[in-house]
Amino acid sequence: MSSRLGLNSLSGVQEILVVILMLISFVAIFYSDIEAGYKIGIAALVFGIIFLASLATQVLKQGVPQKRV
Repeated sequence: MSSRLGLNSLSGVQEILVVILMLISFVAIFYSDIEAGYKIGIAALVFGIIFLASLATQVLKQGVPQKRV
């Protein structure tokens, strides 16, 4: 059984940071007493950060030539 979360493009460290960011956003959205507009903003910010991190990883992997065996 694999511990990967479907984030095949990310390294282990990046995947851990994404999971931590998701947990912090989950707590901020569901367990904090803030207005709905701020909760939507937090969710959009977290989604954007995760999306940009995975996009940057893909771009970096495309730029690096793969070793052929």
